Amino acid sequence: MASEGQDALRERLEVYVGKPMAPPSVAPDPVNVPMIRHWVDALDDQNPVYLDEELAATTRHGGIVAPPAMLQTWSMARPRIEGIAERGGSPVEISRDNPIIALDEAGYVGTLATNSELTFVRYLRPGDHLETSTEVESISNRKTTSLGKGYFLTWVTTYTSGDEVVGRQLFRIFKFDPSTIGATS
Repeated sequence: MASEGQDALRERLEVYVGKPMAPPSVAPDPVNVPMIRHWVDALDDQNPVYLDEELAATTRHGGIVAPPAMLQTWSMARPRIEGIAERGGSPVEISRDNPIIALDEAGYVGTLATNSELTFVRYLRPGDHLETSTEVESISNRKTTSLGKGYFLTWVTTYTSGDEVVGRQLFRIFKFDPSTIGATS
C-alpha cells in the first residue's frame, strides 16, 4: 500500500504521459459543402462565407470555408453500434493499453468531461481531408472532489491536412471512483 503522499497507481499511469492516446486516424470524408450546410442549418448560422460561393470569393478567404467549430466533427469515426456497451461507450474499438482502461480497471469507472479547448490555426476548405493524432498531455495526482477521488486526464488532438497543422483540441476528463463520493481525504 502506498503511504501518505505516495500514489502507486499514479506512478504506473506516468508511462502514458507524452504517448499516443490512440493510433493516428484519417477522417472518413473530406470537408464538404453538404455537411457544412447541415451544420449551419442546424445552428441557424447565416454567415455567407460558409455557403455563398460568389460572396465567399470576395472575402479574405477567397472561397467557401467551414465553420471553425466543425473541426472535430470532420474526424469523428463512424460508430460501430454493436458492442458499444462492452467498449465503455466508445464508438470504435480502443486499445486496452491506455490510461482510461487502466483507471477503469483500478476502480475509477466514473467519467466526467470537464473541459475542451479548441485552437484553430486556419479555416478548413472543402476538399481538406483531415488526419488526427492524439497524445496524453497530463494525468493529475489523485484529487478528492465532491464526486469522489479520481484523476484528471488530459489529451491533445492535433488536426492536420496534408503536412499542415490546421487545429488542436485539448480535452480533459475526470476519472473517479464512485464508491468514494463524499470522501473528505
